[in-house]
Amino acid sequence: MTVTDPRALATALDLRPLPTEGGLWSRSYADDTFSAIYYLLESPAFSAWHRLDRPELYVHHAGAPLTTHLIGPSGYRSVTLGSDVAAGERPQLLVPAGTWQASETPSWSLVGTVVVPPYTDDSVEFATASLVADRPELARLLPP
Repeated sequence: MTVTDPRALATALDLRPLPTEGGLWSRSYADDTFSAIYYLLESPAFSAWHRLDRPELYVHHAGAPLTTHLIGPSGYRSVTLGSDVAAGERPQLLVPAGTWQASETPSWSLVGTVVVPPYTDDSVEFATASLVADRPELARLLPP
């Protein structure tokens, strides 16, 4: 079954709001070694600037491309997750531990992420305005 309606997809996957970051999510797996989630983002919502103290692997599953903005030791870059590799999209993305990230989509996008070791609430930090002080065009992605 192919689902093209993000609300139907959210129901089928039992997705719930992720208040601090934005979007909808559900845990698909967790044990002592890793955790995995489904994450659905629907425009105009966005994934607010945050970073984890462990790596996170994104995999694009369905919908429109997801642009992920990254700020790390070598500066700013963006990666577009999607299935059109010829257009420069990538089906997966590894976000290194400690890298700031924020995401947005023009329509809706379903991705999965895997975190090793497993995600815990104390493994995430949300950004303040100082993160993007020199890039004001990215301030729109700050947490509420």
